[in-house]
Amino acid sequence: MNREMPGTAALAGKRAAPARARKRLLLLIAVLLVLLTALNLPAVHRWLPVSLWRDVPPVTSLHPIVEARMKTLVTEAKAQGISIAITDGFRSSEEQEALYRKGRDGGGAIVTNARGGESYHNYGLAIDFALRAKDGRIVWDMKYDGNGNGKADWMEVVAIAKRLGFAWGGDWKDFPDYPHLQMDFGLSIRQLQWGQRPPEDLKQAEAPAPAGVRKS
Repeated sequence: MNREMPGTAALAGKRAAPARARKRLLLLIAVLLVLLTALNLPAVHRWLPVSLWRDVPPVTSLHPIVEARMKTLVTEAKAQGISIAITDGFRSSEEQEALYRKGRDGGGAIVTNARGGESYHNYGLAIDFALRAKDGRIVWDMKYDGNGNGKADWMEVVAIAKRLGFAWGGDWKDFPDYPHLQMDFGLSIRQLQWGQRPPEDLKQAEAPAPAGVRKS
């Protein structure tokens, strides 16, 4: 029994159908994104890159609130007879990547699990500190008691920092980072990578999150 072979045009049409369906789906998604962005819904701002609707300038320095709290930390520690040194603040993604390679390329210990763009330092939201001994040496001795009050200076500094709103890397269970202090303002690394930034005004930063936006 002879069967009629489908024509070239029919075969081409069948092959093109999935491609047309994909294009229609992508167009529909694009239209939905535009509509949702136009509505300015908080949920959209949380789950989509900010760069979809506005330019995001690069971060090049400490966030002003973090910088102000850092200076307060230094002042309050000094009032308790503790001199601290800020050993790191803003760190570029390139510097972060170089730090990540330490201990992985060649010998030495691994110092961080965060790659470039994966650290709060890269967004001006973290600092590292150490203690300054009476002879001027920079020390990372967590038992050092330079003010002679029977308490470890390091933990006294941590207590002040926490009261000022910093989170301490020493509380991390998987990879403790004892010199590290950060203020995330409820933003995850992914949100920061996608262009979200904390307000530079303290009142706005401390305001409750809008409905539909979780601060965690």
